[in-house]
Amino acid sequence: MAEKINTKRVFLNPLSKDNPVVVQVLGICSVLAVTAKLEPAIVMGISVIAVLAFANVIISLIRNTIPTNIRIIVQLVVVAGLVVIVDQVLKAFAYDASKQLSVFIGLIITNCILMGRLEAFAMANKPWPSFLDGIGNGLGYAAILVIVGFFRELLGSGTLLGYNVVPQCFYDAGYVNNGLMILPPMALIVVGCVIWVQRSINKDLQEND
Repeated sequence: MAEKINTKRVFLNPLSKDNPVVVQVLGICSVLAVTAKLEPAIVMGISVIAVLAFANVIISLIRNTIPTNIRIIVQLVVVAGLVVIVDQVLKAFAYDASKQLSVFIGLIITNCILMGRLEAFAMANKPWPSFLDGIGNGLGYAAILVIVGFFRELLGSGTLLGYNVVPQCFYDAGYVNNGLMILPPMALIVVGCVIWVQRSINKDLQEND
């Protein structure tokens, strides 16, 4: 029963109480870079989930054979190999999204969430918990990207996934899209709002005065 509870916590905590972006403040650079539109935010989130989950499993499987002094290099090689695979899959099946993401798919290699989970969790745990940890942290990261991308595209462009969702009558009445929302600084402001909401819900995360 204890193993079940631990496994559930490993999977669910990154979605809220231990979210890698809004609690651990990791992966902020990509939040700034790929969330002006919702589609690239979703694609980036899915890509990180896939790379993180499988990298965790691979490192967990070989953790006892990795010499301590080169473990970071081995982790980088595993992540780089998975990123290349993801990049080629995107170019084959989602070329437009791949083009929008440009170099940011390659920069998954340097995403501190991945290296943090590989070093802190996969190197010390079995493959199944490591897989769940990767999926959980990937989903936690992707959720923030989707939330930020949703509001930035909706308020900044009046669209979602490229489709107009703000009725024309709003524009006729004087509504204007907020061009500031598609600028990088607004991503930080939206993330700040998400952090405020998240800490309001999770009282135990609030700092004691």
